[in-house]
Amino acid sequence: MKIFKYLWISVLLASTSCSDDYFDVNGSETAPTTTSLAPQYRIQGAIENTTGTAQYRGMREVLGIVQYGSQNVADYYSETWSSFLTTGRYFLWQNAYVYALPNTADLIVLGEAYDSPNFVAVGKILRAYILGMTTDQYGDIVIGDTYDGKSSMNITPKFVTQEEAYKTILQLLDEAILHLDEESAIGLNQEGGDVLYNGNQENWKKFAYSLKARYLNHLSKKTSGEMAYNPDAIIEACNNAIDSNELNAQKNYGGGEAENDNQPFSANGYGSSRMDFFSDFFVKLLKNPLNLTIPTQDPRLEIIVPEAVNGGYQGVVIGRGLAGESPDDYSLGNGGFYTSASSPTYMITYSEVKFISAEAKFRKGDKAGAYADFKEGVRADLEKLMVPADQISDYMTMLDMEVGEENLGLSHIFVQKYIANVLNPETWVDMRRMDYSDAIYHGLKRPENVNLDIFPNEDDWIQAMMYEYNEEDRNYENMPDNNPYVRLTTPLWWNTAE
Repeated sequence: MKIFKYLWISVLLASTSCSDDYFDVNGSETAPTTTSLAPQYRIQGAIENTTGTAQYRGMREVLGIVQYGSQNVADYYSETWSSFLTTGRYFLWQNAYVYALPNTADLIVLGEAYDSPNFVAVGKILRAYILGMTTDQYGDIVIGDTYDGKSSMNITPKFVTQEEAYKTILQLLDEAILHLDEESAIGLNQEGGDVLYNGNQENWKKFAYSLKARYLNHLSKKTSGEMAYNPDAIIEACNNAIDSNELNAQKNYGGGEAENDNQPFSANGYGSSRMDFFSDFFVKLLKNPLNLTIPTQDPRLEIIVPEAVNGGYQGVVIGRGLAGESPDDYSLGNGGFYTSASSPTYMITYSEVKFISAEAKFRKGDKAGAYADFKEGVRADLEKLMVPADQISDYMTMLDMEVGEENLGLSHIFVQKYIANVLNPETWVDMRRMDYSDAIYHGLKRPENVNLDIFPNEDDWIQAMMYEYNEEDRNYENMPDNNPYVRLTTPLWWNTAE
């Protein structure tokens, strides 16, 4: 079913005579927005729409770019950057603007109406998160003309540049941090809706600082002006950010009968068809993450990747599919640590914060500090995956022997961050910032059967996503150039060196 942005919301807001169950967004991640409920009944729906609709869809189509998972058939469009991907049949835009952002807008409005600034803060944090994912996939986006919970709909909204979007994102996070210090008439978890932090304001602040560090870190190619890369600001944000695995921002699933109670990329999830197998690149990387002459297998391999029916761990080459081979020879994409029914969706984790800090310190020239953060990021991820203590100790010893402070490079940081951020769209940001370098991500190659019409050269990689066709049909006068030869190949603002 096609649901059209803005128009759908207008109809929805005129339909308040529907049943209470239909509008119970605290119990459903796909229920629509409404301002008829107090904020404590809206927070869970806002969180679940952020992860279960926006983040999931933001990851689904880029699986073949970041190469975590692979299809069982050759020439699948999202793996070869063709077909629907070149005609705007890609729906993060819809999921962000129809489902996710309206819930954050209502949470802000309701927080203000009920003298509860903590809900305003959560609305702004989630809004910053969604806008960040959206601009990082498209570039220029709509912000000021989106549904705001107060104004009438605008079906021809204006776009802002990605630079302006980033300023708004950082402003939202700064404002949210201040709101979380204010007194609220209603507690964040009064009705059990705060499924991230159970009403703990300090933990929400750490989440906000973590996101601030992430978005500031994206500016690594910017060297001048108001938005220049500032490692000290990144490090400061990291120092106030998530500081343990217990505070990881994650949406948990129960693995129950309801489809939306299952991890989207699990066998029973609504995105399972995109995760048929783990990829050849990812499996090989886990078999030798430090790129050693004598390969040393990562202890996370057997936790993340299921063993093939016929034994061993083998991934499918992106774009090739099974090519007539038996699926029993390959590792299924469903059933590992990140792809089981009750696997969480991770928004941002302690390990990512430490890798962000490590990168900032490395770029600043503080190799000792960078290596300490790098090691802590690795340790945090090993502990998150519940690797046995003796294996963690052995792995950390190996890092000291094979890497060490003097030999630490960006490749070490980014490979470990890639392993720690499985199924997080943040990985695509990193790969583009690193220019898809196989010197950073050893063994990285373009998919087989890639669309040579738009990407004729070996060093041509996809840089952004097409705006959706329904936006182009309705709002072409305001929308940036959506020619696939331009949209898919033009680096985003933060990825353009100054």
